[in-house]
Amino acid sequence: MHSLIQPDSYIALRLPSQTLKVLKIVPNTIISIGKYGSFQANHILGRPYNLTFEIQDKGEGQAESALRIVPAAELNAEALDDSSPTPADLFTPDRVLDGGDGVEYELAGESGELLMRSNRETIDDPGRQTMSMDDIEALKKEGTGAGKEIVTKIMQSHSALDQKTAFSLAKYTLRKTRKYLRRFTVLPIDVPLLTNWIMSEKEPAKVLELREEVLALIGTWANVHYSCGDGLLPGEMDSERIGNGRWLLVDETGGLIVAALAERMGILCPPAEEENEELEIDSCPLKKEADPDFQVPEITVEPSENISHHHSTTIKAMSAKSNTLTMIHANAQPNLSLLSYFLFDPSNLSSTHPLNSHLKTLSWLQLLSPDEDIGYAEPEVVPKDVLTTWKSGKRATYHRKRRRWERIKSVVDETRAGGFDGLVVASAMNPTTVLQHTIPLLRGAAQVVVYSPTIEPLVELADYYSTARRTAFVTSPPDPSDLPNEDFPLDPTLLLAPIVQTARVRSWQVLPGRTHPLMTGRGGAEGYLFTATRVLPAEGKVEARGKYKRRKLEKEVMADKAVHDNS
Repeated sequence: MHSLIQPDSYIALRLPSQTLKVLKIVPNTIISIGKYGSFQANHILGRPYNLTFEIQDKGEGQAESALRIVPAAELNAEALDDSSPTPADLFTPDRVLDGGDGVEYELAGESGELLMRSNRETIDDPGRQTMSMDDIEALKKEGTGAGKEIVTKIMQSHSALDQKTAFSLAKYTLRKTRKYLRRFTVLPIDVPLLTNWIMSEKEPAKVLELREEVLALIGTWANVHYSCGDGLLPGEMDSERIGNGRWLLVDETGGLIVAALAERMGILCPPAEEENEELEIDSCPLKKEADPDFQVPEITVEPSENISHHHSTTIKAMSAKSNTLTMIHANAQPNLSLLSYFLFDPSNLSSTHPLNSHLKTLSWLQLLSPDEDIGYAEPEVVPKDVLTTWKSGKRATYHRKRRRWERIKSVVDETRAGGFDGLVVASAMNPTTVLQHTIPLLRGAAQVVVYSPTIEPLVELADYYSTARRTAFVTSPPDPSDLPNEDFPLDPTLLLAPIVQTARVRSWQVLPGRTHPLMTGRGGAEGYLFTATRVLPAEGKVEARGKYKRRKLEKEVMADKAVHDNS
């Protein structure tokens, strides 16, 4: 991932309201963030991520607003202020006094003077705010110092501000600051941020309501990692292949599962290159950020200039032999729309993105019945002497068809040969039918992870691999020609230690006397995982061999027999 903001890349803007705005930054364009204002995209190009910018008021003769980098000391001024009392100091019982009118005072000074009343009897009345919306709109037109003057005047015009407690006053100040302060923070797009953005502001149903903590569990239980090996290791038989960083996927979340696993393998983003010289800002080093009056100058980037995120050389599509993700889909083309936020375009096979060679896709038809798929059928071979007589366009079409057939055949044959390190399933299909065709493709000790928004399909799946069903299968093995049947929809001897689990992170408010879960947490599906380990059933009769000690009873019997013989 790049350390600096690059042209034509996706970024996320965290607004003062704590909402996220995901957009593609295009040079020489204007970015609008609603009521907070707008700015030139060139103002943030070449800057590091995680900086907070403040939109300044337009000066005379300026067409667009300038930006100011907010220093860290200003952002954390309240947290670093040692003079402000802590909650433990404010809420001690000895500082709660009686005002004489039956109303308790919550804050008192060192000499006993009353500082702030309790809001126990306070009634919220909009009329206590003497500043109207017309006055606020007038201040906006006059220029408000990036919203700070509006917040200050709103606080001054509140007639009952002295009646608020410290906690109530802090909430009121924070609410007005988030509403009127014109700041934003530039964040890089990664899988956790993208997941939280979809779950909170987009359509969670499109990703099967996958949460960040569940995605982490999927990658952990599937043991997804970067493999240092290269190629496929031969097995005992020539037809066997042992996985070397190869995972099998069934992803119906728009590519979110693919992105999460690719991030763990280090193949999600293009390799970082040296930053383009056109984006270097020698005239304004970062040490000037501490200056409150420092403004970000505009950078001019010509669209025709050769500014690229990728290397000049291309990589053959789906050609990697290790550290690969093989995705099975049910449509003519896989749904990988979310990968566009990481600059991957499945239709651009000449791209140098790592996923271009490490992500392989095939349909269920190609996996189960490849001879019935048109793409698997070999095109007609044309002799070279005939090929030279064709026009350039016809020759290009012929070679393109041949390359497509070679790619499809290579992926299908490699997938059907099996030997994968793990299986991850996140699909609306019945998991029983999915595992029926994918479990035999895994090598021994491979990890199986199945996600479902509801628990019922996974409980049924765990029952198919339970100890009782496996015992019945081994004791009275059915005829292989009768499988699958009603009693054994799946072979229970192929998976070991099935587990159904879930995890959910809940945000809590932690304050003295006010500790409770946040009431604004979203509901939705809980989300559950089925995990198990692929095992290879023993063939033939199993016999115990080795030295073992006789039981004590056997020794006593032998001793009695010896005594009887002597007598």
